[in-house]
Amino acid sequence: MTSLWDSVANSSGGLRGAFHGPHHSLPLTELEKGSCLGSGLEALRGRSVLLALKTQTASAVALLELDGVARRLVLCTPDLSPERLAEVARTAEIDAIVADAPVTIPGIEAPVYLIEPKPLAVSGQTPFSRRTSGVTEWILLTSGTTGSPKLVLHTLASLAGTLPRQTEGTDPVWSTFYDIRRYGGLQIYLRAVLSSAPLVLSSATEPTPEYLARAGALGVTHISGTPSHWRRALMSGAAPLLKPAYVRLSGEVADQVLLDQLHATYPHARIAHAFASTEAGVAFDVNDGHAGFPAEFLDGRNGIEMKVEDGTLRIRSQRTATRYLGSEVSALTGGEGWVDTGDLVELNEGRYYFRGRKGGIINVGGQKVYPEEVESVLNADPRVRMSLVRSRRSPIMGAVVVADVVLNDGVNAAHDAAVAEALKDELLNSCRQSLPPYKVPAMLRFVPALELTAAGKLVRPGA
Repeated sequence: MTSLWDSVANSSGGLRGAFHGPHHSLPLTELEKGSCLGSGLEALRGRSVLLALKTQTASAVALLELDGVARRLVLCTPDLSPERLAEVARTAEIDAIVADAPVTIPGIEAPVYLIEPKPLAVSGQTPFSRRTSGVTEWILLTSGTTGSPKLVLHTLASLAGTLPRQTEGTDPVWSTFYDIRRYGGLQIYLRAVLSSAPLVLSSATEPTPEYLARAGALGVTHISGTPSHWRRALMSGAAPLLKPAYVRLSGEVADQVLLDQLHATYPHARIAHAFASTEAGVAFDVNDGHAGFPAEFLDGRNGIEMKVEDGTLRIRSQRTATRYLGSEVSALTGGEGWVDTGDLVELNEGRYYFRGRKGGIINVGGQKVYPEEVESVLNADPRVRMSLVRSRRSPIMGAVVVADVVLNDGVNAAHDAAVAEALKDELLNSCRQSLPPYKVPAMLRFVPALELTAAGKLVRPGA
């Protein structure tokens, strides 16, 4: 039985890492002197703990200190409403709360333990010692944009059991646009911690250019985010402040246009895109610079099995979560332990391409339209930075396709009506040349920005 702290402290790299937030940094060697929870660390032993922390730096410390101590850790993000937070607390049967500021959760009576920015010496412990007493359950929330999130039960073994303990290159510095309390960000957190590397943490309140400038100043070499994160970064003008060796995309379909743009921006970096879900874990990384993934990946890699059934990708591996928490949720896996990811894929010349989510299909007069397919055509135009395709009700067809498009800086369509109309016509003509008529947007409008979820994905109606 090995905790996260044991894995780091006993590794060859030891406690060389550090957590760098926007306003505060913590070298891990400081945790040899005491605990950021003080005497609360022992008070939390064996308890079901809800992490209601505002900052990612505090969250990074809490995970490192409480794995192997708490019976259960519930990772909550600051965007949860008080009502949702109370619902999560009840479902997870929490009996303690860790926070970095006073917090009240409606209807929940549990002691609150405050985490401090710096470790506190614990009375009677000289030198300070830590003790692992059990396997901790890690509860992650799914990142859907509507409805209540599901609570997914993992352990450190399912989250990090096959993660590489070393990173190619010398002295890597990791960072991620993701919040580390979500699956995508947590993977980067664990890779950094387990390889004794510094981790630069982002913040939801930090503008993208400021985050990129800070990451560049701290020498970030390995960085991840969703395709939408990366489109925003490219649009910000600050992307060249980074000099990465490794750029990773996950969480949404990575189309060829974006992969090529990142290659052009970071010609010396390895550009990879990964497929993972909170329930199924990481299935694979693609490192050849192309969208989709080779069909031979279905033959099994690194103990991960995959298959395509009814058009959707299904995964079975030791990285799969154990179950959902709660009495009114469906089983996490189907027959024989397979997770249906709900992601539609299609085989073309020996390679599978993602078409979209099973629940995101637009039905136009009985014909299926994958929004991501139309977005890929629109995004291929060099004047387009990103787009969102959605449905609009139609009394004749049931639904029609409409598109919202964000243009690159320097395109003056926002200030010249004639230029805007001409550009709309050109974009729609590109769609007509590449897509059947029912997939061509019936309406296209230019917008200044597109909304992203707290997980960094495009907000898709009904997702």
